[in-house]
Amino acid sequence: MIITTTPNVEGYRISGYYGIVFGEVIAGVDFIKDIGASLRNLVGGRSKGYEDELISAREEALDELGRRAS
Repeated sequence: MIITTTPNVEGYRISGYYGIVFGEVIAGVDFIKDIGASLRNLVGGRSKGYEDELISAREEALDELGRRAS
């Protein structure tokens, strides 16, 4: 399944529109990653733990979107 936010997909014919489909995920961060992110805030830099959680949540939301659209 192709998931897109555009009105067309190059090389494909759109056979129908079925409305807006959403995929939501609520993700929590564990205590250890929270401490690591707090230390990063003090010294500066990016929080790898939070970035990994965000990537994982986005992938889960896209999977959920695909399930709901089919």
